[in-house]
Amino acid sequence: MSDKIRIGVLGASGYTGADLVRLAARHAGVEIVALTANTHAGKEMGEVFPHLSLLDLPKLTKWEDIDWTGLDAVFCGLPHGTTQEITAAVLKANPAARIIDMSADFRLRDGATYAEWYGHEHRAPELQEEAVYGLTEHYRALIADARLIACPGCYPTAVLMALLPLVREGLVDANDLVIDAKSGVTGAGRGLKQNTLFAEAGEGLSPYSVGKHRHAPEIEQELGAAAGGRLTVNFTPHLIPMSRGELVTCYVRLAEGASADDLRQRLVEDYAAEHFVKVVPAGVVPQTQNVRGSNYVQIGVFPDRISGRAIVVAVIDNLVKGSAGQALQNMNVAFGLPESEGLLQLPLFP
Repeated sequence: MSDKIRIGVLGASGYTGADLVRLAARHAGVEIVALTANTHAGKEMGEVFPHLSLLDLPKLTKWEDIDWTGLDAVFCGLPHGTTQEITAAVLKANPAARIIDMSADFRLRDGATYAEWYGHEHRAPELQEEAVYGLTEHYRALIADARLIACPGCYPTAVLMALLPLVREGLVDANDLVIDAKSGVTGAGRGLKQNTLFAEAGEGLSPYSVGKHRHAPEIEQELGAAAGGRLTVNFTPHLIPMSRGELVTCYVRLAEGASADDLRQRLVEDYAAEHFVKVVPAGVVPQTQNVRGSNYVQIGVFPDRISGRAIVVAVIDNLVKGSAGQALQNMNVAFGLPESEGLLQLPLFP
């Protein structure tokens, strides 16, 4: 009898679902037993993603046809708004299952905030109350015992890894945070959208959801908790003509007496024991190509030429640390496995 963790992946035909399968397939403690994709039901995974055709995987199935009682963990890569009722149905069928949700449906703790930003009331408020925010390095003690883990969005992951220790320690002014963020086109999902067509996105750079991106309240929720009060951030995302990768440039006002070196030292000390977080030395510039395909975060701090200010730069792979890799990392924590299991892939360069 296998002692492996039996997992299912909801939404396996999306980019995050496929990357979860790619990573989990090489996890020594995992057995992939169910993959769902209603529009591709009946197909082999290799038909939808040829790069996975060498793997021995179950066929894609409608989620309603899965026997959830035989699974230990379920990863959810469905679009926002579709996860709540399906998660409730899965947990009704198998209350002992651990849900690791990569969608936005359980990230916001306040129901009114969710309704404001996502356009409808939360459809599983009782589950929302028990969800634990899945930023692994900062919430692992809660993740270890959670039944429902809400993995952060890709932008919040990069921003929070860079700023949470600094806000918590009062080294920067939490009410003066400007975040310039850039992501590859996979961050928009695999669905057909005009702005991600090659002719539209290629050879150009464009902001989107200016002043109204749904990751802003998620960032504010976590930084506000660290600061001890509500706050508002200036956050603007941009679409970069590359497949994967994410870079955030955070402009901060230093607390009285603090310097850029103090910020860097704080980050070094906070993340000293973390396998996946690398704070670079002074003068080294983080680059997306340094983390591509990996679960690593690279953070750098620079003095601004404006007195009293500093610039904090963080890079991640939006599909790995920003989604599927962090989800697998959270599963490792939840099941008491070594946290880096299945995630030791080095960045792919060039």
